[in-house]
Amino acid sequence: MGALVVYVDLWANKKADPGEAITAAIRTKLAKHDGAIKKLSKALGLEKLGVPGGTTFNLASIGTPQGASLSATLAALSDEEKKVIVLIIDEAQHAITTAGGSDTLFALKAARDELNSSQHHGLRIVCTGSNQDKLAMLRNNKDQAFFGAPLINFPPLGKDYIDWFCQNTKLGAPLDPQWVYNLFTRAGFRPEILGAAADSLRFQLEIEVSPDEIPQQFENAVVREIEVSKQETVRVIKSLTPLQKTVLRVLARDGANFEHFGNATMQNYQAMLDKLDPNTTLKPEQGNVQQVLLALQEKTLVWKAARGVYALEDSGVADLLEQTDNM
Repeated sequence: MGALVVYVDLWANKKADPGEAITAAIRTKLAKHDGAIKKLSKALGLEKLGVPGGTTFNLASIGTPQGASLSATLAALSDEEKKVIVLIIDEAQHAITTAGGSDTLFALKAARDELNSSQHHGLRIVCTGSNQDKLAMLRNNKDQAFFGAPLINFPPLGKDYIDWFCQNTKLGAPLDPQWVYNLFTRAGFRPEILGAAADSLRFQLEIEVSPDEIPQQFENAVVREIEVSKQETVRVIKSLTPLQKTVLRVLARDGANFEHFGNATMQNYQAMLDKLDPNTTLKPEQGNVQQVLLALQEKTLVWKAARGVYALEDSGVADLLEQTDNM
């Protein structure tokens, strides 16, 4: 649609500070537009030319106290290209796991307000994520940069995707789209499950499968992939201590209302612990609950925002816990 798109995936390198990752993506886009660099350099009072087409302006200083702000940088880019800028931040919930990431979101809010004024061509910020509860934290609290921003569910892949999948997956026999769509629904609309099932059939080199058997073999493979995806999480959960299971279950049950040290939550911990381990003499306290939350983070079952809000790393864990009382 003619927009200038800047894209960054905050999971591409989880060790990098998310704020720096966002800023680096903007720097990279700016580096491809000499006119915008000159405009920004002039605004900063850097008149001296360096290499042909460049200036003494240091791109690495963008977004730092010593350099140009993100607002000024994006404004220069917008003015030079005369286009609306669309910044897409994938797995955006990771931004609020560090102070630097949170600060960058506030800097982007200031840039949005500036670029959406009549002087420029506009900035749209699209934050996407794989966990709705985490993503909602970017806009549910007045202390967040994008408080009140709309939260929109992407529709899952539908029958048009399944039609494409059936037409392009060569397994030696045709697959019925309606039947595959039913399997896709069982798989939680995850295309990787269908892809892994198809690959498992392709690589069964030692087994002769007749065309008539392929649909049933494919269904069996999909069911296996669904179970495999669950079993690793089940294994980790079963290895938890009673108190770790207690905190995880209370968090899963309370969802966005979870208050890890609230009076009601502490009582819920005790009730759940008594249920899971009737002979226990352990009492949930702030100290041991904090250690449990750290352990659950290390096991990638729980996620923590920089301001101390907790959520499940994978929302599917809640469904898994609901299905069993003995785990």
